[in-house]
Amino acid sequence: MLKLYDYPQCPFSQKTRIVLAEKQLDYEKIIVDLRKREQFDPSFLALNPFHKVPVLVEEEEGEENPTVIYDSTVIDEYLEDEYPEPALLPPPGDSAARSRIRQLEDYADIAFVLPAGNLLTEHVKREEERDVERLRRAKEEVDRAFLLLERELQGGRQFLGGDQFTLADAAFAPRLLLLMSRNVELPEGTRALRGYIDRLRQRESVRRLDGI
Repeated sequence: MLKLYDYPQCPFSQKTRIVLAEKQLDYEKIIVDLRKREQFDPSFLALNPFHKVPVLVEEEEGEENPTVIYDSTVIDEYLEDEYPEPALLPPPGDSAARSRIRQLEDYADIAFVLPAGNLLTEHVKREEERDVERLRRAKEEVDRAFLLLERELQGGRQFLGGDQFTLADAAFAPRLLLLMSRNVELPEGTRALRGYIDRLRQRESVRRLDGI
């Protein structure tokens, strides 16, 4: 039995929910309300000492000690190992392709999600209340990510893994689609990226997300 400790608006939780949906896995969702600081409850800290969602718990019938995994990247790799079909990484023999997807996922987590969040925070404010410098820096970093995605999607790739939807797509999708829903402009000439966004919107695992 799988349990996911989750917060609906957290992009890292959303990323893992996409992977669970892609693999058609049933799970129990347990909401950790970050606004009420429930991530600091002793019972949750026993699962993740870094007090962050998501956390995945897998309990096998008859076993006393469940498997507890935190950090969305580690969780998603665990799910890929334990439930390999459908695959969300290139084949094990193609180390270069697998490394590329892992690098893109890492870029999403480290260099895209935070500036996207900063941009969204300022974007929804009234113009006179915005931190103009913070908004400028965030938009520059987000545009850099947009252009990286445009390059990675060249050559007719449907997804970042070519025809294969991957862990990297799951990492980019939540914040990317939220930016689009808030009418954040894409750089000029990002034709491949625009098509990619349309395909993500149509993906069942992404359509099922709440919080975007």
